[in-house]
Amino acid sequence: MTKNTLIKLITTALFNLSVISFASQATIVEFQTSQGNFKVNLHDETTPKTVENFLNYVIDGDYSNTVVHRVVPNFVVQGGGFYFDGEMPLSEIDTDAAVINEPVYSNVRGTIAMAKKGGDSNSATSQWFVNLVDSSANLDLQNGGFTVFGEVINDDDGDGMEILDAIAALGRCSDIPFTDEYTAENCNGGITPAAENFVTIYDIIIYDDTVITDQNLSSVKNTLINEPTASPDNGSSGGSLTWLSLLLIGMISFIRKIV
Repeated sequence: MTKNTLIKLITTALFNLSVISFASQATIVEFQTSQGNFKVNLHDETTPKTVENFLNYVIDGDYSNTVVHRVVPNFVVQGGGFYFDGEMPLSEIDTDAAVINEPVYSNVRGTIAMAKKGGDSNSATSQWFVNLVDSSANLDLQNGGFTVFGEVINDDDGDGMEILDAIAALGRCSDIPFTDEYTAENCNGGITPAAENFVTIYDIIIYDDTVITDQNLSSVKNTLINEPTASPDNGSSGGSLTWLSLLLIGMISFIRKIV
């Protein structure tokens, strides 16, 4: 092997390592949506598997042009699972293997967590939800605890939760939020919505790739999960994300749902 060849191999390896590091260390992402943008600070050091899983979907572009498929006022805004291709029901995105549960942080207002199947604590794939209120008493224990892997943050453009609250205030057909142009009469009359009627997540981009950006956050730890009475699934359906049928415009689509 010549010296130049060796240098080339080393340079290529270092470049590839830098790309991997950039992907795995990104800790602030920006959600660019039809209702405005908001940023999320990820806990990449304390929930590494979950953040890595989420960033894989981000880097692969899997979240681009997906829709917010579920809103429960005073509870959650949920997305990351479906896109609209002009027809109902919504189409599912391709998912990777499920990720191990990491219930380190508490499900308080402004946190983002992974959705999963009821009765299976290690079943999270692509779907995420943002807590609109403090749901820690329920979600920190239910189904092994729901993994919080980041927090919606403030920036120069304002409080990111204002965008989530605005989405939660929209009218809904079943649990799917729609803009005012798509009315309850349209929903009840079986009229198929247009693409612009959905809350669309155009893209999620890596905004800051600093290794640690969450050190100044006042993150709340999940202490309930470590109590002697805690169990992987406490039997209540209050916080489980289960596969339930969503009836919309006479057609059925399956989602992971907090009930």
